[in-house]
Amino acid sequence: MNIEIKKSKKPIKYKDALKFMEKRLADINSRKEKELVWTLEHEEIYTAGTSYSENEILDKSIKLFKTNRGGKITYHGPGQLICYFVIDLRKRNKDIRKFISLIEKSIIDALKFYNIKTFADKKNIGIWYNDNSNIKKVGAIGVRVSKWIAYHGFSININTDLNKYNSIVPCGIKNKGVTTLKKIVNQDYNNLNDIIIEKFILNLKK
Repeated sequence: MNIEIKKSKKPIKYKDALKFMEKRLADINSRKEKELVWTLEHEEIYTAGTSYSENEILDKSIKLFKTNRGGKITYHGPGQLICYFVIDLRKRNKDIRKFISLIEKSIIDALKFYNIKTFADKKNIGIWYNDNSNIKKVGAIGVRVSKWIAYHGFSININTDLNKYNSIVPCGIKNKGVTTLKKIVNQDYNNLNDIIIEKFILNLKK
């Protein structure tokens, strides 16, 4: 499988990441470049997907970057693992729902390594944790597909400042909270990016 693995150690600006992915998408479409899986962390930013609503912005003073991924409003910043990809679905099943399920399974499988049991919800895309009957999101997913090439990706809250979510309705879901891996189990997650990449690529091969 001809996939480039990219791991950024320094925080990446959202605009720069988006520009990089869109260039890679164009190159893959013309068969000039490899597919991509890229782990990174963003500088602090709020992003709004294509289906967001203005009433999901609770603090009107925040700066919002409107992007072309699917989904609604979310926060990116320190303590959050981002995994972006540019994957050619023409080589695989042209089934977006199946691809989202593959992403969900990859995250769930990776978190099992840390003895954390999470689950997917058919009604609310993302990765969820049952905290004493309080269902909270720990992973968000936002994807766009252009000419059957999927890009953007997902995020996992490791030690994110949860106060940042008070300014928005995260992913447009009002009745569920947000949490971090550190709040679930306070342990070392330094290898999470490697495990996520391993599980994601393994599931792509199936």
